[in-house]
Amino acid sequence: MLVRDWMSTDVITLDVADTMQHAINVFMEHRPPMMPVLEDGKLVGVITDRDLRRASPSDVTVLDMQHILYNLARLEVGAIMTRYPSTISIQATTDEAADLLMTKRISSAPVLDDQGNILGIISKNDLFKAMIMLTGLRHRGVQFGFILDDKPGSIKEVTDIIRSHGARLVSILSTHEKAPENSRFVYVRAFNIDREDMPNLMKELGAKAKLLYMVDHKEERREIYT
Repeated sequence: MLVRDWMSTDVITLDVADTMQHAINVFMEHRPPMMPVLEDGKLVGVITDRDLRRASPSDVTVLDMQHILYNLARLEVGAIMTRYPSTISIQATTDEAADLLMTKRISSAPVLDDQGNILGIISKNDLFKAMIMLTGLRHRGVQFGFILDDKPGSIKEVTDIIRSHGARLVSILSTHEKAPENSRFVYVRAFNIDREDMPNLMKELGAKAKLLYMVDHKEERREIYT
């Protein structure tokens, strides 16, 4: 999946010469994950709520208030923004975006085209939505976890069994990461399963493959096998 299909395109930007007070007002009204800061139309930094908190005084007295409001009206965004922000290409995939956010320990990043123009923002929430869609969780079906031999046809063997019981497949995810040698983890989600037929289905699957777990999201039932 590509970042362009999941990013937020309603981007609120600031100019490098905007005041901190203006930035605070915009954050309070719109609650964006971040705001890109532009100079002559090009990205030069970003402002997050953390930047604003860092620049704001923590202890305020009544006598200080007039002085603080004066400074807020004069302090420019360029003085408190995070410079040289991490960005991601419009052509990147969602897993590349997730890796960037995790590695840099940030919650969102501007999405740019090849000319450096801002086209959107990708955030952790956007990636969570993509993951939920990819796994098919909203169908409230049944997910099966397997350890399968890493050989051609091993996934088809278990999915054929699930289909033979009238189920529809929603998603199939597979990885070698942390799997035993010559094996792979496979996660299959399906719906339209007759719950009265579940014991027969589980028996057939158990005879063909090593089951890790079965989670029935509709019935709120979980069976962990290993």
